[in-house]
Amino acid sequence: MQPIDVSAGLVFRDGKLLITQRRSQDHLGGLWEFPGGKREHGESDEACLRRELREELGIEVEVKELIESLQHDYPGKSVALKFFRCQLLQGEPSALACDSIAWVNSAQLSNFDFPEADQRLLDKLRAQSDLWA
Repeated sequence: MQPIDVSAGLVFRDGKLLITQRRSQDHLGGLWEFPGGKREHGESDEACLRRELREELGIEVEVKELIESLQHDYPGKSVALKFFRCQLLQGEPSALACDSIAWVNSAQLSNFDFPEADQRLLDKLRAQSDLWA
C-alpha cells in the first residue's frame, strides 16, 4: 500500500501550540490534529504545508526544521507524516477548513483526542520542553 504523503505544521506562539479539529464528515472526524494536509504531485513538503495552512486557516507561515517523520497504517490506508516547526508570519488562524482551532500548552494536550498516528509526536512534545520555547 503506497502511503499518502502528509505535511503538518507545529505552529507555536507564546508557549502554546496550534491544533485543529477535523471536520466531522472527514476521515477521523472530530479528532484533533496538527494542521496540514496531503502533498500534491510535484509539490515539496514545505510548499504543501504553506499551501495547506493558507487554505485551512488563512495564515502565512515560514516552514522551519523537521521535528518528526513517521509512517502509520490505518485500515485501508497508510500515511507518511512529516511534522515541521512553523513560524507564523501573517494572519490570525481561522477555522476555514476544520471544525475548530485551539492554542494549547503542553499539559493541555492530554485533554484532546488525536489520531493514533500522532502519538509518537505527542510523546515527544510532552517530553521536550525546549520545543515550546
